[in-house]
Amino acid sequence: MHDIRAIRETPDAFDAALSRRGLPAASPEILALDAARRAKIHAAETAQAEQNAASKQVGAAKASGDEAEFERLRALVAEKKAEVARLQDEAKAEDQRLTELLLTIPNLPYEDVPEGADEADNVEVKRHGNPRNFSFTPLEHYQIPAAKPGLDFETAAKLSGSRFVVLRGAMARVHRALAQFMLDHHVEVNGLAETSTPVLVRDEMMLGTGQLPKFGEDSYQTTNGWWLIPTAEVTLTNLVNGETVEEASLPRRHVAHTLCFRSEAGSAGRDTSGMLRQHQFEKVEMVSVTTPEQSEAEHERMTLCAESVLEALGLPYRRMLLCTGDMGAGARRTNDLEVWLPGQDCYREISSVSTCGAWQARRMNARYKPAGGGKPDYVHTLNGSGLAVGRTLIAVLENGQQEDGSVTLPEALHPYLRGATGIDAEGALV
Repeated sequence: MHDIRAIRETPDAFDAALSRRGLPAASPEILALDAARRAKIHAAETAQAEQNAASKQVGAAKASGDEAEFERLRALVAEKKAEVARLQDEAKAEDQRLTELLLTIPNLPYEDVPEGADEADNVEVKRHGNPRNFSFTPLEHYQIPAAKPGLDFETAAKLSGSRFVVLRGAMARVHRALAQFMLDHHVEVNGLAETSTPVLVRDEMMLGTGQLPKFGEDSYQTTNGWWLIPTAEVTLTNLVNGETVEEASLPRRHVAHTLCFRSEAGSAGRDTSGMLRQHQFEKVEMVSVTTPEQSEAEHERMTLCAESVLEALGLPYRRMLLCTGDMGAGARRTNDLEVWLPGQDCYREISSVSTCGAWQARRMNARYKPAGGGKPDYVHTLNGSGLAVGRTLIAVLENGQQEDGSVTLPEALHPYLRGATGIDAEGALV
């Protein structure tokens, strides 16, 4: 959410930042609601002062025996009391309208974020690793003989419908091994704190990280009101919801492996083959909570943490700086990591690492106490995939496929598979 004081002070800059996202000016409507709210508050305070003054005079009129004045003042007190209540209700309603409007407005991009309309305007920052030269035409993951026995889309469709998969045998083992490897790597190499959280959350938690009120259609809600998390960003970030923490405790760096659920609203016809885009998937998520001064360096650090997983698995990738039109609503800047998929002959997103500034913190009312004293300030929050487990499995299969239909697995996974180094063309670990 945005700071109303900052909008009052620099409305043109606020609108200019929104225009970089391709959005119309919002400050006129915001400031009109703010002015109406403040006018109601001022009127209520004035009426309260008049009520207090009249209340003091009631006793004097009674003591003097001036019955007419006493009745007039008593009626005035009752009138002002009703006026105060009415004006306070109207001010509360204006405040609610203002809050609801502010909650729908996306974050403002940092100045170094390239302006653009969609993914075509994203900027490549770097590449790591060279795509392998195949002596045969590489297949997509669901076509590889080694993977076919363990990727059961037909049974999943019977159980749940489209965009689900049942993993069997080696596929299930490698998928689990990837998640365990990622967690261990982030804890032991990158210094993140492993955290286990629920996958069902209240409305307030989805509101805190920005999935509500505008993007509820992208998630699933149970009949009793809980939401299934689209990512552990929701739970990990909201660990500080409503809290004021000590500066000395920051930065806080969490990592969690969870199931994630997304309706994929608006993605009809996209990535319908294979397991690239699923309603239910697993992800290892990173979240950092920092002071404002720490957040810039932390964004780079988190991006490197995600990159280190790809490098440990020997997967070629590139880092993309997203343009203003391709960023999520809560981000001020986003680095996407795209892994090379030889079966598709292109790079595909496997991680997004975003810095959100204080946008989420204001929604959550999450603050910190400065170590040197002074007024508490809002924390900054950051989140990133470290990595999407299913997409990493796809990348491992496609990059490790052999002409005979088998798959060679990354060395980093061997200890998690009882020493197995690959999957044969029949789908067995070997």
